[in-house]
Amino acid sequence: MDLVPALEEPLKKVLGPPTAKVMAEHLGLHTVGDLLHHYPRRYEERGQLTHLADLPMDEHVTVVAQVADARLHTFASSKAPRGKGQRLEVTITDGSGRLQLVFFGNGVHKPHKELLPGTRAMFAGKVSVFNRRLQLAHPAYELLRGADDDQAAETVETWAGALIPIYPATAKLESWKIGKAIQTVLPSAQEAVDPLPDTLREGRGLVPLPEALLKIHRPHTKADIEDARSRLKWDEAFVLQVALARRRHADAQLPAVARRPSPDGLLTAFDDRLPFTLTQGQQKVSKEIFDDLATEHPMHRLLQGEVGSGKTLVALRAMLAVVDAGGQAAMLAPTEVLAQQHHRSVVEMMGELAEGGMLGGAEQATKVVLLTGSMGAAARRQALLDLVTGEAGIVIGTHALIEDKVQFHDLGLVVVDEQHRFGVEQRDALRGKGKQPPHLLVMTATPIPRTVAMTVFGDLETSVLDQLPAGRSPIASHVVPAADKPHFLARTWERVREEVGNGHQAYVVCPRIGDEEDDPKKAKKSPEDEAEKRPPLAVLDVADQLSKGPLSGIEVEVLHGRMHPDDKDAVMRRFAAGETGVLVATTVIEVGVNVPNATAMVIMDADRFGVSQLHQLRGRVGRGSAAGLCLLVTEMPEASAARQRLNAVASTLDGFELSRIDLEQRREGDVLGQAQSGARTSLKVLAVIEDEEIIAEAREEAAAIVAADPELTGLPGLRTALDALLDEEREQYLEKG
Repeated sequence: MDLVPALEEPLKKVLGPPTAKVMAEHLGLHTVGDLLHHYPRRYEERGQLTHLADLPMDEHVTVVAQVADARLHTFASSKAPRGKGQRLEVTITDGSGRLQLVFFGNGVHKPHKELLPGTRAMFAGKVSVFNRRLQLAHPAYELLRGADDDQAAETVETWAGALIPIYPATAKLESWKIGKAIQTVLPSAQEAVDPLPDTLREGRGLVPLPEALLKIHRPHTKADIEDARSRLKWDEAFVLQVALARRRHADAQLPAVARRPSPDGLLTAFDDRLPFTLTQGQQKVSKEIFDDLATEHPMHRLLQGEVGSGKTLVALRAMLAVVDAGGQAAMLAPTEVLAQQHHRSVVEMMGELAEGGMLGGAEQATKVVLLTGSMGAAARRQALLDLVTGEAGIVIGTHALIEDKVQFHDLGLVVVDEQHRFGVEQRDALRGKGKQPPHLLVMTATPIPRTVAMTVFGDLETSVLDQLPAGRSPIASHVVPAADKPHFLARTWERVREEVGNGHQAYVVCPRIGDEEDDPKKAKKSPEDEAEKRPPLAVLDVADQLSKGPLSGIEVEVLHGRMHPDDKDAVMRRFAAGETGVLVATTVIEVGVNVPNATAMVIMDADRFGVSQLHQLRGRVGRGSAAGLCLLVTEMPEASAARQRLNAVASTLDGFELSRIDLEQRREGDVLGQAQSGARTSLKVLAVIEDEEIIAEAREEAAAIVAADPELTGLPGLRTALDALLDEEREQYLEKG
């Protein structure tokens, strides 16, 4: 009879059903192994007191502190049995700051006896404000000193060692309860199967996995913590890179049709009609793509670059090369606005080359069709017919392209725009429509640091466009502090009037739509403005105020995601044609929208947008010969984190630098939150910016191991770790974040 391995033992058998249920529901921990991999967030030193300053509002915190004062107050109360209620106020200190704890009613008796001045304990609760002072109401606590008290003495024993681990916890499960549970299962760490090959581990001087687990949970010194973290970082980086390397390896075994453009075909005709020369970067990246297309294995390439670096042109040339070689190309866009915009710009760039089968179409021409969910039945039928017969060489569309009804004559290339908005399942569904797997080009308009590209897009080869085409104008960016200096906002609208007066156009971006279906309570708020409870500014309100006030006499239109697709398209066409002076919009204009005559952008409540999103939005101006202007309007105070973020955006146009700042501020959890759909764990100790070296080295080691043994037959420990990271059917679906 097979025994369940120690680390796969369900927690309910080891800790009992009640505790196991809370751990499963609130922390997603189900087995002994899951619990052992729930690492401390930080450590308190028993000889020190924790910092009580800067406690985050409305967050659940664990603090280690000493009772300075405890007072029991009695007051009249109709709810209390004898008409008298009780309130215990305890002040705790860390030597530099103080925090008040409050207990009411029946909950005062135990803490009144135990929390005497001089007592040290761990306290956990949600930080709130009462009478302008921070407090914890009814915190859970665990005594850390008091040898006369049996329970406290036992606690000191439990927390043996100089360092107290503080675990990621919840209101239902305090840090010390998690610590006690870990104490129970810690002996099982000796049976942890090591995923790292011995040669790799020994060559890098890493401690064995059982030792790392013991040291992370029960360190005696800070050196123990360092040893453990170094080892566990390698586990996370290496196992993830092996999963990605196996996907790359499997893809490389697939057959594909080599697509080589004919010497005097569609691509040559297109290049001949371009009114400018490609940048060196565009030429280099195009060569990388064409070399991939010429092989008999599917291309898997990520094309990333600065906002406005000409990624769409590079992708279009790749699509034309495939059409030249007798295949079809499909471009998948995340929104209808973007799909329509791409379709319009591709048709404009191609001219008569996009009029295949039509009167006046060029000899080498093909047909370019649009396919979206909201198209009329007749137009949709025609588009589907053009695809299945091969009449259309290029199709641009939204998720509608993935539907079962859509069939291709010979799909040779899939271009996915704005990859972070699509899961691998979606792009694979489209790839499955080829007779053989088509080549794949993934574009992202948000520049990504190299480490994130390796961690999140590790199954793709990467091409980077870091040069802007000639003729792109500089963009001046400024923060407009509307609260501190209201006259700056008045000047903002004067600048917009000046731009429009000079024959240019402007965008005004707002965080929400503002119609009656919009619920201000659900509107996205930045943590900084929770205090003022002001709903985000809305497109409809701002457009109305501007057209009646500072921008009266200028043609102002609105654009947002809830409009009918035909109306959205009509608004964009009028704006592109120069008929509208100012477009007040939500972030639907974030990517792909290309109106060279638009020179100014005002972003209202700019603090409510992320760094990368602000950079994306700003990239909509300065696309022509006139200089661009981006004004970031905020009511956040100078010292706030939100203002620092805006200052960073205003100070540089380097998207790669901004993406690093963005990542450092948001922490990896947000960036990689969807990077491992199907994975039970996100990154816990690995920090993708700090640990760049480890990630790069792990990628090399993983590639070598997978090349030598794709099935990992000689590395059962690594196989087990992969199964724990990904359930098998989803290994091919490492969803991108």
